[in-house]
Amino acid sequence: MKRAEENTYREYVTARMETMRRTAYLLCRDWHTADDLVSITIGKLYRHWPRVGGTPGIDAYVRKALLRTWLDEKRRPWRREQVVEELPELPTAAEFAVVGRAQLLDLLDGLPAKRRAAVVLRLYCDLSVEETAEILGCTAGTVKSQTARGLDTLRAKAAQTD
Repeated sequence: MKRAEENTYREYVTARMETMRRTAYLLCRDWHTADDLVSITIGKLYRHWPRVGGTPGIDAYVRKALLRTWLDEKRRPWRREQVVEELPELPTAAEFAVVGRAQLLDLLDGLPAKRRAAVVLRLYCDLSVEETAEILGCTAGTVKSQTARGLDTLRAKAAQTD
């Protein structure tokens, strides 16, 4: 990679790092795994930067790479939960900046992977139906139905916990 390309790559990654990290966290609900996902994604981006760096759809490319990386990591056997003798300490309510965040994350955690991805991309990342469909590799109708069903499930489960 040329020096000028590498500088633009660094500027891009530096500017988008926190957004990628938050999106990864919403997908996997673990900051350490989110950091791993972002690291893998920016490594993939580095390899393809000369080809995709100057394109207008670079943000969509990165979101799609992040989502696919998360889906790949979910399938790996070492990512499954392991039984331990002592439970870790649970975070206190004061650690959450927004009221209801823990409940929302639990509700998101209960959604299937594709449905959660549709809800996160549409509502958190504020992507259009078409952009989300392109990232997920499905039709716009599938995105609409997955998002609607995901929101219905979230509302129903939220009502049960109240």
